[in-house]
Amino acid sequence: MSIVVEDYHKTYGDTAAVVGLSFRAEAGDILGLVGPNGAGKTTTLRALSGILTPTRGRLLLAGHDIVLDPVQAKSILAYIPDEPKLFDQLTVWEHLRFSAEVYRLTDWQPRAEELLRRFELTEKRNALAAERSRGMRQKAAICCGYLHQPRVLLFDEPLTGLDPYGIRAICDSIKEQAVAGATILVSSHLLSLVEDLCTSVLIMNHGRMILHERLADLRRQLTDTGRHESLEDMFFRLTQRTPLQ
Repeated sequence: MSIVVEDYHKTYGDTAAVVGLSFRAEAGDILGLVGPNGAGKTTTLRALSGILTPTRGRLLLAGHDIVLDPVQAKSILAYIPDEPKLFDQLTVWEHLRFSAEVYRLTDWQPRAEELLRRFELTEKRNALAAERSRGMRQKAAICCGYLHQPRVLLFDEPLTGLDPYGIRAICDSIKEQAVAGATILVSSHLLSLVEDLCTSVLIMNHGRMILHERLADLRRQLTDTGRHESLEDMFFRLTQRTPLQ
């Protein structure tokens, strides 16, 4: 399983949101997508999920073109946006049932129960989504995303609104998904999270890719050159901004 992006462009009128983006992530990779606001990160995630149509280029999920073969591509995909889109009048359990029906799952209940337990939602299973906190809604969305055992996962700021227990549970689950062979893309402004969680990093600025490297290779290069630079330091250097600008 893999994510392949080839010469992806997205424009809105005369405005270019993403320009000539190309990269690949393989099974087991956790790719951190970082960049300043407006860099094109969410535009890329929304195109990979099939919400936006590319102006130009190809986006493949496990060999399936998201534009030409959307049903097959989406059948192995889970997209967790930065603002979970849940149905206010459905309970947490009803959301899981709805997801199971969409993906035509059978015998899904034991996995659903385990996901609720894992993300501390068992006692909230019959609560309406409208009654839940941002963090609880985020965890419910992740449970729904995990239910059909996707092979490609896209996360946009997955830790927003979560307490430390929720953060650890989601980070651990992302690592486990990668070990099981999923390909994962995580967009986040939390550079320490990317440095700790991800195997590779892709830095964007003004809609263009300015760096795509495996973190292990970056660390080796820094060691070989005798430089002491964190991912945060590198980010500010490559985007040509200082924290106070």
